[in-house]
This record gives sequence, structure tokens and C-alpha cells, in this order.
Amino acid sequence: MLDSSQPYSNNRSDNTVAQSTPGNMPDARTDMVIDFIAGSLGAATSVYVGQPLDTLKVKMQTFPQLYPNLKVCFTRTLENEGIVRGFYAGTVPSLAANIAENSILFAAYGACQKLIAKSMGIPRVEDLSVTANGMSGFLAAFWSSLALCPTELVKCRLQAMRESSTSQGKEPLKIGPYQLTRDILRTDGVPGLFRGLTATFTREMPGYFFFFFAYELMRDLLRAPGQTKDEIGALKTVVAGGTAGVTLWTIIFPADVVKSRLQVSGGKTPMLKLMSQIYRTEGLMALYSGLGPSLIRTFPATGALFLAYETSKKAMTSYVS
Repeated sequence: MLDSSQPYSNNRSDNTVAQSTPGNMPDARTDMVIDFIAGSLGAATSVYVGQPLDTLKVKMQTFPQLYPNLKVCFTRTLENEGIVRGFYAGTVPSLAANIAENSILFAAYGACQKLIAKSMGIPRVEDLSVTANGMSGFLAAFWSSLALCPTELVKCRLQAMRESSTSQGKEPLKIGPYQLTRDILRTDGVPGLFRGLTATFTREMPGYFFFFFAYELMRDLLRAPGQTKDEIGALKTVVAGGTAGVTLWTIIFPADVVKSRLQVSGGKTPMLKLMSQIYRTEGLMALYSGLGPSLIRTFPATGALFLAYETSKKAMTSYVS
């Protein structure tokens, strides 16, 4: 970006979906690399903004009987574990998970936009409807889920390690992400790292349809007459990104609860069966346990993600052009 007041989007003139010629290929590859790097930078920014509330969300999802609300979870975590260990547990795998997910997500999103535009006979990506952008996000999320599942599994287990050990009458383990990953591979093999993959697909793919749908819709609604979506400014970009994040988590939260429980416990219960069990034994609200901190976290975190993404993307595009 040339300046942070005018964030950049995928909608560049070089995104024109013209005839496929060898000369167009370097531009497409450059676009994908820029999306990949910008997604990584956006992801890192969002983690540091939202990690404390993400930790509280995981604790409330997996141990709702211990943490019935956000205030109790915050107070007990602070008293028992302190600020760094309590609120930033799992930061390294969280960074790995978010960077892996968002770098692939945004790179795949740009590629899927071009694919959908070409299949629909639309000459430019910027002319795609918000629904078509949402479908691009749906397809992109398949690929990002494959990278996200193993890293998020490690993150969730680290975040809920004290509660998991205590519930089994054991002393809390004090190990890091590397040792935990080795333990999982030793006991369960590679499939152990993909526990909850079906739940991840179920969460991510429809979730990212609405995520990108909401983002593009809000950018369109927030622009002034005669203004393009690229010109809405930094604050409105944060608002559009935050709205997209809130939309995503409100829709996918029950699937996220099931995913967190499967990953923390290492269980092999099918996703829909576990969701049904939770509903029957704990009630509907158990499927929304931890939604409060998620929504509080996701607005600034996702707003920061999109601002960093758009800013770094425009800066890199300006540099290579």
C-alpha cells in the first residue's frame, strides 16, 4: 500500500481474466505470492491482538462446567496461571496455525476469484458479486483447512492442558508445542494430528463463504458515492474486517465447539454424533459456550488482519510494478 488510509484489495487491473496466454502466467503467480505473504502478515497481527480471548474461548468451550462465563474464566485463569502462561498459552502454535491458514487462504482466495470470474465470463475480478466472492472463500477454505487442523489441534491442547490434566487427577504438564507434537505422533501417528478434520471442514468452508461475503458487502456499503472499495480508508477497512469476523464466528460456533472438544480430548466420535450428544446432555447453550470472548476477540483481531493484509499487499504490489 502507498498509505494505510487507502487499503488495497484483490481488485487490480492486472487481475483481468483475459485469454490465458503464457505472458499472463507470471502476473498470476506474482499475485498469488503477494496474497500468500500479505495473508501471513495479517495473520500474525491478528494473533497478537486476539490471543488472550482465544485462550479463554477454548477453555470455556472444553470445560463449560469450570468456566460458566467470561468473567469467571478470566479471573480463574489469571489467578491460577498468570498473564503470560494463562492468556498467551499456545501462542507459537496459534501463530503457526493462523499464518499457515491465512497465507494459504488468501492465496487460494485470489486464485479462486480468478477461476470463478473466468467460468462466469466476467472480464475482471473486481466485477464479481459479493456472492461470487463468498463462493471463492468457500473453495479456498478447503485448502487452508488442511494446514490449519494440525496446528490448531496442538494450540487447543496447550490452551486447555491444565484443565485436562486436573480432570484426570494428574499434575499439569509443562511442555511446549514441539514436545506435544512429538507425543501425538508417537501415540497416534500422523492421523492423530488431523483429529477433528471433518469438523474443521464443516466449520471453515461455509464459514468463509459468509466471511468474504460479509467483508465485500460491508466494503461496498461503507464506500461514499463515487468512491471505490479500495478508497474507503483504514478505519472502514477495520470495520468491514471486524464485521466479517463476527459473521464468521456467529455462524460456525457450534462446529468450533465440537472441533475443540475432539482435539483436546483426542476423541474419535463422529462430529454430528458428538454435537447431538452435547445438545442432549448439556443443552443448546453448550454449543455456544465461549461465544462471548470469541466475538469480543474477533472484531479487533479480524479488523487488524484485513488492515495488515490490505496495507502490505498494496505496498508489495507497488514495489513489484
